[in-house]
Order: sequence, then C-alpha cells, then structure tokens
Amino acid sequence: MSREEKRNEMGNSSDGRKVCPVCMHHCALLEGQYGRCRARKNENGKIISVNYGKVTSAMLDPIEKKPLARFYPGSKILSVGSFGCNLFCPFCQNHEISMAGQTEIGWQDVTPAQLARLASGYQNAGNIGVAFTYNEPLVGYEFVRDTACLVKQNGMKTVVVTNGSVELEILEEILPYIDAMNIDLKGFTEDYYRKLGGNLNTVKAFIERAAKDCHVELTTLIVPGENDSKEKMEQEAAWIASLSPEIPLHVSRFFPRYQMTDRQATEVRQVYRMKQIAEKYLKYVYTGNC
Repeated sequence: MSREEKRNEMGNSSDGRKVCPVCMHHCALLEGQYGRCRARKNENGKIISVNYGKVTSAMLDPIEKKPLARFYPGSKILSVGSFGCNLFCPFCQNHEISMAGQTEIGWQDVTPAQLARLASGYQNAGNIGVAFTYNEPLVGYEFVRDTACLVKQNGMKTVVVTNGSVELEILEEILPYIDAMNIDLKGFTEDYYRKLGGNLNTVKAFIERAAKDCHVELTTLIVPGENDSKEKMEQEAAWIASLSPEIPLHVSRFFPRYQMTDRQATEVRQVYRMKQIAEKYLKYVYTGNC
C-alpha cells in the first residue's frame, strides 16, 4: 500500500468525511467537496490532487527571481505553476492563479515526463532544471514529487518556491528530489499568520527540516503596519541564525496588490533598516523590489 493509500485509509472523520493530510488546515471533506486550497478534493472517498499536471504558467526565469541568490547564480530555470494555495494573503502578486480553482483559470495538461523533457530541451539556453513556483506548489505535491524525480534522473536541478505551510510528512516525500527551496517566512508572530490563514509553528518546523537536507533561502515581504517591527525582525533573524547563520534571507519591499491597496509601498529606507537588523545575526541578507 502506498503512502497516499495509507493516508486515505486513516483520514476519516466521524461523519464520513475524508481529512486532507497535506497542510495545517486538515480540511474534512464530504464527497465532491474541495479543500480551502481549491486544489484538492474528496473524489470517490479519496483525497486527490485536482491540479496534477495542470500547468497555468511556464517561463524560463533567472534563478535570482525565485529568489535564490546563492544557488547557481547567473543561471536560468524553467519555472512552472498550477493553481491553488492554502494561504489567503491579501497582497498576493499571483492571485489570478493562486486564488483560482480549475474552472476559473486556463491550464494545459502536462505529464511529469513531458515537463522533464521540456526542461532538458532548454539546457542550451542556460536552463539548469525546473522550479515549482507561482502558486503554492505543495498543495499539489504529488506532481512536484513525480516530476522532480525524473528531472533529477536527467541530471538537472529542482527548486520549490513555497509558503512552507505543509505538514512534515509531505515534506519528507519531496525532499529526496529537491535541490533548493525558497520559503516564505511571512512574519514572526502567530497573529500575523492567522490573518493570512496560516500557522507560524508549521512554517518554522518546515524550514528547520528542509534546511537539513537541501539548500534553503528565506523571503520576508515587509508590509507597512503588519510585520515591519524592528523587534520582530530581530527575533526572526535570531531564530534563523539558531538554525544556521548562513541561511540567506531576502527582505523584500511590499507594493499594493490584490486586496491590499489601502497603503503605500514600503519605504525603501525601511527595507534597508530591516536588512541591517538581520545582518547582526545572518551572513547573507538581500533586499528585493527596491
């Protein structure tokens, strides 16, 4: 019996709903019902990924756009996205796909083998592999796992850009096939994560585990009036340093987006102040969107 089959056997609630094991929400779904992420569903008594192989976006990007500053700098990577996300960030820059379900956005069916071949075909253009990005890739972790395995077999690199709001059991399934991750650390308080529909402890556990087995860089978007406290950045940077002072942190500038257009972009000098605070603890701190 596969891991997915075991999870489906165990994931029953008292009223017959199936419990999704992927993230901290543990959505208990009736037959035909979708989870909060819009990418998983109870179908015939099993929790399935409805976005498996459904690619909404694909582009050959500089690796620095992931952002990854210390993983094959100067290279390019084939970046692909699907639809769905398990957080509800009101400033999401990719909300057209992350907040969409399969009937609300255009997509193309692509098999893991097709995507692995496509990545290999772009090697002459400087491509080093595949990055799973744009939406939250791990709400459809099965496609990430299956594709990354083939990409690795072809001698190429694999990257995941994620919010880290996923249970460790799911992380363990993909880690053997992933070379690098950029993980969003949205802020450093439970209150802020609750506003975004997440859980800080879940993300901290994810980061700690991932950093043991692959290259990890972190990103914090500095949102005015939300997570721009100097004290919290001090706490965040100190915690990251407790894992390793060599984990790179990207401190990024907020711009009004999606449902958060009620405030101005973060002042550039505030982003640099946060960078200076983090640099007291971390060896590599970068600014973004400045």
